[in-house]
Amino acid sequence: MNTLIPKNKGLILFDGYCNLCSCSVRFILKRDKTNFFLLSNLQSEKAKAVLSSFQLPENYDKSVILILDNTIWFESDAVLKIVSKLNGFWPILRFFKIIPKPLRDFVYQLISRYRFKLFRKRTECYLGEKNDSGKFII
Repeated sequence: MNTLIPKNKGLILFDGYCNLCSCSVRFILKRDKTNFFLLSNLQSEKAKAVLSSFQLPENYDKSVILILDNTIWFESDAVLKIVSKLNGFWPILRFFKIIPKPLRDFVYQLISRYRFKLFRKRTECYLGEKNDSGKFII
């Protein structure tokens, strides 16, 4: 059991230097009305400790990661789990689960591979906004 993640919360680990990832985090924060998610960039010491507790390399940065009920989710599965917890009509996007995982992950990996070319790289690691202080584990 990971002690950094409170029970009944999901932890999203994301690449803090990725503009697409940072924009996605802001999108999630606006739609997480129940404060279900905690967030940390993959470059933080706490995220590295979480990765280590799941036997993942500390420098892992290939995918968004969702940790929910001590289960770790990667790539398209993580994205679909995240949208299922958001307010509004976003949970309907879970229907993409009918697309075979290898195809979903292929598209995810393609975007991930070119994310810095398509969306540029941040010069500073994203740590959230001032009013998001309770949501980030740094």
